[in-house]
Amino acid sequence: MGCYVLDFQEIDQTQVAIAGGKGALLGELSRIEGICVPAGFCVTTDAFERILAAAPSIDDRLDRLSRLKPDDREAIRALSAEIRRALEGIDIPEKLASAITRSVARLGEQAAYAVRSSATAEDLPTASFAGQQDTYLNVVGSAAILDHVSRCWASLFTERAVTYRLRNGFDQRKVQMAVVVQQMVFPQAAGILFTADPVTSNRKVAYVEASFGLGEAVVAGLVSADVYEVRDGEVVAKAVATKERAIHASPVGGTQELALEPGRQEQPALTDAQVVRLAQLGRRIEAHFGRPQDIEWCLADDGFRIVQSRPITTLFPIPAAGDRGDHVYVSVGHQQMMTDPMKPLGLSLFQLTALRPMHEAGGRLFVDVTGQLASPASRAGLIEVLGKSDPLIGDALQTILERGDFIRSLPDEGPGGAPAGDPPAPIKTHPTIVAELIECNRASVAGLKRDIRAKSGSALLDFILADIQELKQILFDRRSHQVIMAAMEAAWWLNEQLQVWLGETNPADTLTQSVPHNVTSEMGLALLDVADVIRPHPNVVAFLQNVEGDGFLDELAMLTGGPEARDAIRGYLDKYGMRCVGEIDITRQRWSERPSTLLPMILRNIKNFEPGAGKRRLAQGRQRAWKKEQELLDRLLVLPDGEQKAEAAKRMIDRVRTFTGYREYPKYGMVSRYFVYKLALLEEAERLVRAKVLREKEDIFYLTLHELHDVVRTNQVEKHLIRERKDAFRSYQALTPPRVLTSDGEVIAGAYRRDGLPADVLVGLPVSAGTIEGRACVIADIAHADLEAGDILVTAYTDPSWTPLFVAIKGLVTEVGGLMTHGAVIAREYGLPAVVGVERATQLIRDGQRIRVHGTHGYVEILP
Repeated sequence: MGCYVLDFQEIDQTQVAIAGGKGALLGELSRIEGICVPAGFCVTTDAFERILAAAPSIDDRLDRLSRLKPDDREAIRALSAEIRRALEGIDIPEKLASAITRSVARLGEQAAYAVRSSATAEDLPTASFAGQQDTYLNVVGSAAILDHVSRCWASLFTERAVTYRLRNGFDQRKVQMAVVVQQMVFPQAAGILFTADPVTSNRKVAYVEASFGLGEAVVAGLVSADVYEVRDGEVVAKAVATKERAIHASPVGGTQELALEPGRQEQPALTDAQVVRLAQLGRRIEAHFGRPQDIEWCLADDGFRIVQSRPITTLFPIPAAGDRGDHVYVSVGHQQMMTDPMKPLGLSLFQLTALRPMHEAGGRLFVDVTGQLASPASRAGLIEVLGKSDPLIGDALQTILERGDFIRSLPDEGPGGAPAGDPPAPIKTHPTIVAELIECNRASVAGLKRDIRAKSGSALLDFILADIQELKQILFDRRSHQVIMAAMEAAWWLNEQLQVWLGETNPADTLTQSVPHNVTSEMGLALLDVADVIRPHPNVVAFLQNVEGDGFLDELAMLTGGPEARDAIRGYLDKYGMRCVGEIDITRQRWSERPSTLLPMILRNIKNFEPGAGKRRLAQGRQRAWKKEQELLDRLLVLPDGEQKAEAAKRMIDRVRTFTGYREYPKYGMVSRYFVYKLALLEEAERLVRAKVLREKEDIFYLTLHELHDVVRTNQVEKHLIRERKDAFRSYQALTPPRVLTSDGEVIAGAYRRDGLPADVLVGLPVSAGTIEGRACVIADIAHADLEAGDILVTAYTDPSWTPLFVAIKGLVTEVGGLMTHGAVIAREYGLPAVVGVERATQLIRDGQRIRVHGTHGYVEILP
């Protein structure tokens, strides 16, 4: 027989499996010196398993429940209700009932108790499960406690709890239920304490919510609570609410809601001294658990009782710094259009590829800009460059400076502040420069593919580490940088000067349509060519519409027109198969590894376009750009000093058209190289699986490149490390990374500071001129894109893998992006009005709504 009842003093935080999350944390809390926890005990998961064993019919229902999808609401509701009824109908065995009643008698038969669910998947560091199971207050007498224990067991299968587990990937069979039975406190005030500000995430600010009576009024949102903020031992902000009601214990058991007399409604629930004392207790609890806490507290007889503490799971982690100083971090993902978490192998490789140090937090990368921000010589340039890339980042950094409470200004380094060395020489506008850079990159990748074939074991890892240095030389080549900057500066010059001279807004958007050498825009048009090959063969189209899995290419050979279709798709994959969503993470599945990813886009192109659409789109873009160029030059010539102005504009137009396309090539070369590395590393991983070092080859994704080197060398791996990394990665997927984060954990949100925009519009950054109206297609995952011709794509971010969708849409709205990010560049080349950096666009715009995108002025209207 298992152990059915444990006193709090017998439990610590390691015993989640037997006491559940709540019970384990209460046991741990009761061990902290100076923290008063009301006495109680835990009915363990052994007791729950004993109850489940008495109802074998539940097994089949759990199997069926595990197979449901989170959106199968009716099936979840019906099946979970069946399981609850079965559990509540089971009589508690005598030995179990006796163990519970003995513990009640020891604490006091006539005392009132809180009976609280404590699931093994609850109050965890990675998922709070707050409010998913049931709690009962003011329960008196052993019989009532036994009844409410049964209700808690059944509440493991409330519809909301089952759905929460399905959405978070928790196995329904593996989650167990313990029950906490704890002496009630009848407080004059109660509430919640967060040891980090839940709004800004600032770890140095404690945030207190307080109201009269039991804390359930605050937790359940029945009353507006008083709010206090505490920093450095003093209340720095306070808002006393009008508290019309309070929840108190009922004389007949349970709780009741009572109206407060008018004279008491606006009195503070706590004094400032009490708030500070509570915050100090919170810091002690936080220090014990090693992370910010969400704490439920009661105030009785001027003493604080702690009735629950759980980790705050929604805070974004802080990048680790080597000192205790103040730091400001800027998101790399918002620049790279990859705000999803990356696995350790992907993080380490990208860090090794980068020119400057990066810091990891929450599976994302950040750059420390503290020094540049503190220096008068560099801060203006930093804010200007980052602000042009992403205005919300630029504004967030400006906000930090204007506040004056975080960054101390360093002594001015004197005028100029330019980095050492000669400034880059002006670059000639000649297409051979771009052709030479592309050929150098292509030849280097070809050499890598040739040389890596002979490498294995430690030699392979040594080879890759050495090759990364060649990759960095290519990425940060001086001429390559000059070409990219020349294109950007030419576009900025044209937009600024032609606005002044002609009143033209963002003319460079039209002038850069269909520029040469843009490997990403060419990729989208090339998929139209693949559709042209397949379209004449209805049997091939029908086959592709019903493909399951990724072995379809070999099967195509048996169909009329199939070999041609297969060769067209393979030819496309040979050139672009290293691409995928989130491609800077080497661990992401590439199109060559999963070619079925391309089929919806190919089939959409077959349906929506006529033959030759790719070549026509390219020619039409060139024609629009040429017409715009002629129009602008003709208008300039009639101005004062028109010839000089037209000549200067022509030079910049030639420069922008010659060099803009190359902007996309360095990343293409990088991901091409990454894919070569990945294929070689997966071959090595297969050897490790055969040697029983790893369980599956994808386990290498949860090791850094240097850790993998050690595993290959020693044939040994810490299995728990991979397991922990997988758990951490799952938790990171639920986090939203900030653009700017401080070492206090404070998320600094920027804003668009533009006047003259209409009211009630969604503001963003204008990146591709024009105005378009149409149906919004809101997409979270490219694999589930259901676009119709002429839709406006609304999504969180786009990277090059989204480009094939751009040929079918007529406008673009994203939550993340800047002037020179990939989606913006391709939108301009295809002539699509686009607004990026629209905060919460995928939440504020509903799929199917009609919207109007103002790509010239940077806002989106939601139409009636």
